Amino acid sequence: MPESSPGQTVPDAPRGNLVDRFAPDWLKPFLRLARIDRPIGWWLLLLPCWWSAGLASIAGHKALPDIGHLMLFLVGAIAMRGAGSTYNDIVDRELDRKVERTRSRPVASGAVSVRAALVFALLQGLVGLAVLLSLNSFSVLLGLVSLVPVAIYPFMKRITSWPQAVLGLAFSWGALMGWSATFGSLSAPALLLYAGAVAWTMGYDTIYAIQDLEDDAVAGIRSTALLFGQRTQIAVSGFYAVTAVCIAIALYSTGTGPLAYLGLILFGGHLAWQCLRIDIGNGQGALALFRSNRNAGLILFAGLIADGVGRNLIAG
Repeated sequence: MPESSPGQTVPDAPRGNLVDRFAPDWLKPFLRLARIDRPIGWWLLLLPCWWSAGLASIAGHKALPDIGHLMLFLVGAIAMRGAGSTYNDIVDRELDRKVERTRSRPVASGAVSVRAALVFALLQGLVGLAVLLSLNSFSVLLGLVSLVPVAIYPFMKRITSWPQAVLGLAFSWGALMGWSATFGSLSAPALLLYAGAVAWTMGYDTIYAIQDLEDDAVAGIRSTALLFGQRTQIAVSGFYAVTAVCIAIALYSTGTGPLAYLGLILFGGHLAWQCLRIDIGNGQGALALFRSNRNAGLILFAGLIADGVGRNLIAG
């Protein structure tokens, strides 16, 4: 088994991240296991939660979403991203050793034992559970159902070329949670937002998978990037088009105003920019495009917040 030193930086972590710079050596492998050095993951898990909360606040004729819910979603996203990543690394440790980008991950490299990783995953899961139990009973049950796609996702890359679809089902669950936390139920706008978020995840994770095309083909790891190959740009454009349409219908069905649509237009423009820059021969460029989805998602959220505040100012 290859060994990893505590100071070894994971290849796809941003240079100079806080974990590499400031964390004590004994803690670094666990923080890397939780992806604290790669915050884009929890941002992409969090943003559909915030979109949903923003859309629900407009539907409820409120200026702003419940700030307490937004903070709970932040803590929950970080904890559950960490727990899910730890679980994924345990399941994928043999495959990770065959891919250049992932062989230095803490479990694959031997920096963290499987037993220690299991305990760490449980602790993070308990934090996520505490957050979930702070919400209404409907949201608690809804959140527990999300564990199904989370549990099966790591195995999908072995049996289907569409693991990104299962990741979408798991990573987009927050698009349901923000609405359910507000109303204690689900309705069409939340379901449409969820569908749009699933397509968004499929698009950005296809871009992410471009980094590993050669190694994945050798290791037998399947992905939409391998499936589409030279047609990846067209495929991602299709996923992003579905994203924009579903979210537009969600906004319309909620009765949002022009600022929400402006946010959607700017969000869609960002996605179009990504599509124009996709190059399946440029792994580093793909990583940069993938990371840029945080900004895209924040643009959409800002539009929802501006619309809610603006509508209430006019009404007041």
